[in-house]
Amino acid sequence: MTVDVVRSVLVSRDPEVHGGDAVFTGTRVPVDTLIDYLEAGHSLGEFLDHFPSVRREKAVAALEILRDTLLAE
Repeated sequence: MTVDVVRSVLVSRDPEVHGGDAVFTGTRVPVDTLIDYLEAGHSLGEFLDHFPSVRREKAVAALEILRDTLLAE
């Protein structure tokens, strides 16, 4: 599966949902919120507790894409 296909399964954008920001598909939770939580020192578990509509698998997959993008040569 390509990164673009994985992104389309994990993330959606709709002007009617959170102003068109990238949100986890099937939720209204912006992907940026996950990054903000981690930057603030919160754990992935805390994020998932506060946003139960986001499945652990989706959050981990998003972090893996971010890692792969940053480490791509």
